[in-house]
Amino acid sequence: MNNSIDIAKTYIKAVQTGDQATLGSIISPDVTWHQPGNNQFSGTHRGMANVGPMLGKMMEVSKGTFAITRADHYMASGDWVAITLEFAGEANGIRLKQPGVDLIRIEGGKIVEVRLFSGDQAQEDAFWGQ
Repeated sequence: MNNSIDIAKTYIKAVQTGDQATLGSIISPDVTWHQPGNNQFSGTHRGMANVGPMLGKMMEVSKGTFAITRADHYMASGDWVAITLEFAGEANGIRLKQPGVDLIRIEGGKIVEVRLFSGDQAQEDAFWGQ
């Protein structure tokens, strides 16, 4: 895994397969994670010590249904990789399926920053709840 697109593809595949070991090896322990919107998970989370439990709680809220169902395009610019994707799941009586973009910054072979964008933020907020 020597280039950022390879790392981004490995990251998406690990998220899709629930491969915690791989995620732990490619996400920096000091990651800065920007979760969009106005829901219980929104805001900037620093460090895997905070991000890991948040991701676990997201799987709990969605009863394991939340998933990246497609990752279409990977585009690199400097340290950043943009990934166009689709995500889906079921929670709080809402069946979610929408396009999004994950923007990840890679330094020294590790993901150091994640910014997420949703196609329909209001729906995603209702999905995750307060």
